[in-house]
Amino acid sequence: MKFLTFVAIIVVIWLVGLFAFADRVRSYTPAAEPARADAIVALTGPSAERVNAAIRLLEQDKGQRVLISGVNREVRRQELRALTPGSNKLFNCCVDLGFEAEDTIGNAQEIAAWSEAKGYDSLIVVTSDYHMPRALTEIRAAAPDLELTPYAVETPSLDNSRWWRAAVTARRMTLEYMKYLAALGRALVGGEYERPATEAAPAGKAG
Repeated sequence: MKFLTFVAIIVVIWLVGLFAFADRVRSYTPAAEPARADAIVALTGPSAERVNAAIRLLEQDKGQRVLISGVNREVRRQELRALTPGSNKLFNCCVDLGFEAEDTIGNAQEIAAWSEAKGYDSLIVVTSDYHMPRALTEIRAAAPDLELTPYAVETPSLDNSRWWRAAVTARRMTLEYMKYLAALGRALVGGEYERPATEAAPAGKAG
């Protein structure tokens, strides 16, 4: 009986945490205009909107440079440029590509290495709303001294306050919540990350 009570308490705590997590995800959008930071980082995802949002912030002079982290090794710079807004000159001078990251932990390592190499202390982090809590947790674990400002890209299907009533959105939110808990656990345990290199943009003056 005591064991069943214990399990029930754990389940209730987990559910409360899930709904609190969902509220946090939904609070990230619409994204407020961020204060200027040293630079901007975009974590690649299922669509080009994260990268597009980061380039728009660069055009608005919200940071000196952009790092696009987690670029597929088979994607050429010209191909990525064709998918993004803005001028060729700005993209060529002030956008760096990171090819090492294969997951969010890798993104964090890549961002930490790039920021350290550039001497940056503050970043605007661009990723999807549901991904933002985990991304911030992993980046802070890899680079605890960085000041991070979230700039989330909205996922329309998660905007509904009754996300839990649709199987697709309930599954996405639950899986991301579980990944976030795992990231939080790793961050609490601590540990050093190896920091991979990133590709420098072609020669040009940073903004």
